[in-house]
Amino acid sequence: MTGGVSGRSDPDRYAGVEDGPEVEHRILGSRFLGRTFRVASDDDTAERLHEVTRVHHAATHHCWASRTGPPGTVVERSDDAGEPTGTAGRPILDRLRRADVHDALVVVTRWFGGTKLGTGGLARAYAEAAARALEAAPRRPLVRTAGLELVCAFDDLGSVEAVLARAGAEIVEIARTWDPAPGFRIRALRSRARALAAALVEATAGRVRVEPDPRETEP
Repeated sequence: MTGGVSGRSDPDRYAGVEDGPEVEHRILGSRFLGRTFRVASDDDTAERLHEVTRVHHAATHHCWASRTGPPGTVVERSDDAGEPTGTAGRPILDRLRRADVHDALVVVTRWFGGTKLGTGGLARAYAEAAARALEAAPRRPLVRTAGLELVCAFDDLGSVEAVLARAGAEIVEIARTWDPAPGFRIRALRSRARALAAALVEATAGRVRVEPDPRETEP
C-alpha cells in the first residue's frame, strides 16, 4: 500500500462523491467490478473494504485507491492487493485524480479468468473499471470552512449583526446564544474567515474578540 499528501491551491468549494453502484468491466475472461464510496478517513476506508471483501469473498483481488481531505491537504492511498506493483492501485488513483474528487474511495474487485493480461493490460483494465465506477457515482458539493466564536455586549449586537448580514454569502452557518451575553458560533468560507473576523473587530472598535472555534481540527 502506498500513501502521500497531494497539494494545490485551496479553493473554498470542491467535489466529493456519494456511494455509487457496482459497475462491471470484462476482458479476456477476467471480470472487474468497480465501485466508488464516500469516505472521510482511513477508518472509513477500512470499513468499506471489509464490506467489499465480505460480499465478494471468492474474488482474486480487491485493489483500491482513496483521496481524503480538502484541497491542499489531500491524503492519497492506494493498494495493488497482490497484483504486480503499479498495475492496480496506481491506475485507480490516477483516475481519482483525473476526476478531481475528494473523500472518495474506489475499489476494483477482480476475478481471474484464466488468461494473463500482462502488466500493461492489467493497468488499463483497472483504470477502465475505476473510470466507469467514478462516472456512475453521484457527486456532492463540499465546502472548505473555518469556525469562529465571539461574544459581544448587547450594545454592539447591531453592529455585529450588520457585518454578518453583509457577509451573508461568505457564511455557511451561524448559531446564536443570548445568556449571559450575545454569543456567536460561525462557520465561514475558509478563505474569508480572517477578513470576516477583522471586520467584526473593526465594526465594534475592538470591543469584541473573535477566536477560532476550539473544536477545529482541520490544519
